[in-house]
Amino acid sequence: MISGIAAVQVNQDKLFEISKNLEIFVSVYKELNTNFADELDPSTLMRTAIDAMTKSLDPYTNFYSESQAASYWLNDDERYQGIGAKMDMIHGQLTVIEPFEKGPAVKSGIKAGDIIVSIDGTQIAGKSMEEVNVMLRGLPGTDVVLGIKAIKDGKIEEHKVTRGEVNIPNVPYSGFVAGDVGYISLTVFTQMAGSNIQKALKDLKDDNPNMSGVILDLRHNGGGLLHEAVNICNIFIPKDETVVTTKSKIRERDQTFRTTGNPVDLDIPLAVLIDGRSASASEIVSGVMQDLDRGVLIGQRSFGKGLVQNTKDLPYNARLKLTTSKYYIPSGRCIQGVEYENGEPKDIPDSQRTKFKTKNKRVVLDGGGVSPDITTEVKELLPVTQALLDQYLIFDYVNQYVNSVDTISSIDQYKFTQFDDFVKFINKNKFSYNSDGEKALQAAKMAFEKSKDGRYVEEIKKLEQMIAQGKSNELVRAKDQIVYELEKEIVTRFYLQKGKIQYNLRDDKDVKEAVTILKDTKRYKQILSRK
Repeated sequence: MISGIAAVQVNQDKLFEISKNLEIFVSVYKELNTNFADELDPSTLMRTAIDAMTKSLDPYTNFYSESQAASYWLNDDERYQGIGAKMDMIHGQLTVIEPFEKGPAVKSGIKAGDIIVSIDGTQIAGKSMEEVNVMLRGLPGTDVVLGIKAIKDGKIEEHKVTRGEVNIPNVPYSGFVAGDVGYISLTVFTQMAGSNIQKALKDLKDDNPNMSGVILDLRHNGGGLLHEAVNICNIFIPKDETVVTTKSKIRERDQTFRTTGNPVDLDIPLAVLIDGRSASASEIVSGVMQDLDRGVLIGQRSFGKGLVQNTKDLPYNARLKLTTSKYYIPSGRCIQGVEYENGEPKDIPDSQRTKFKTKNKRVVLDGGGVSPDITTEVKELLPVTQALLDQYLIFDYVNQYVNSVDTISSIDQYKFTQFDDFVKFINKNKFSYNSDGEKALQAAKMAFEKSKDGRYVEEIKKLEQMIAQGKSNELVRAKDQIVYELEKEIVTRFYLQKGKIQYNLRDDKDVKEAVTILKDTKRYKQILSRK
């Protein structure tokens, strides 16, 4: 415990350090600006210094100039909504990748593959995605007129789209797997997420009062609203239970968030699916279920974002978004990854993580996300499959495919049988990619050429030939993966997000593992009571 006198001394020392370093900084800035050999832009010089300072802290602390702040807060303000579709620049054109079910784009007849050529009469050729997003967003209920080049016939027509309150369904699908196990997918923690999960669970129980358990899928869920995370926890845990505490350097700002309502079901067996892209609110929900031994976590270690950001107004209409506190879940652990590498949380070995205990005295670890109770294997795409996705060749082929068919069979029966036609398509489009082996060999070849060491020239040529021969077989080796991606894209075109989730459930190893555990009452209880 620091005494009052010691605390005053510490504060005085810190104030002196701040004052000293500010004086040094200003002096360096002045000297560079005045005496450097070349002419400098003072704003650029200062911006470089500020960016370096914020970057040294964490990926979420950022400075926004006046122009950046106007654009950023327009995009971040929940009052402003877009057209309800995922879009990207493909081959230099703004292309609709996936319209969201019941969103404004779907209601106006816009489809995946359609190209947006103008917004309210303004041609968008050459504009960045940031500029386009600003043009598309506006208050709910307002209209935006889009010039759409249709995937079906290539004709350009105007579509009036009324911006909506909700663009992405946060619970796009719920249903049964393996007969009597409920499944609920949550994609984002937006408004009403808790109510929608509660409704989905009640509907499932009404359909089958003898449900053997429920799976809550939080994979690829980057989080969202904290109060919705608390509401979702409240479905499965009692009233007045502590969910999360935020702690900052200033004690008066610390907050504790508890459940406020009566639970829906305290007893139904629960499995929560997480992966490396489950973050923030997803980690709170999954971590709370684990800390309170309320459910079994299945998948891979979560992302590790346990930070709270706030914004501060700065002179000249600039703003600073900075981390002000951290999330702590019931066991007392923080889920935040404490080390970063290239802007991503760095994997921290278990031996370096602090131990905490759940309600049933199970050992859990802090620092670097939430670790599942049952770890499953990550599904890795082969390089050729990833290249086809990255180059949008699967997307482009499906654009062509859906123009030739009006309907497809049911989701659980649909099979894509035209792989040879797809191979012809990508060959026609001169598909090429560099494998990991090629990249490594090219780096070695360049190093030898730079050093003028010719001893391994022949060996490198032989390796190049071997890799080229191996690549010719890559499409065959990746056939099952590629067909899976094609089928998923085709199903999504006809059945949107709900269909995509149902298709993925056809062969989902995490879901199968969850079903096995939920149906095995003895094993389920053993996992949650293991000391």
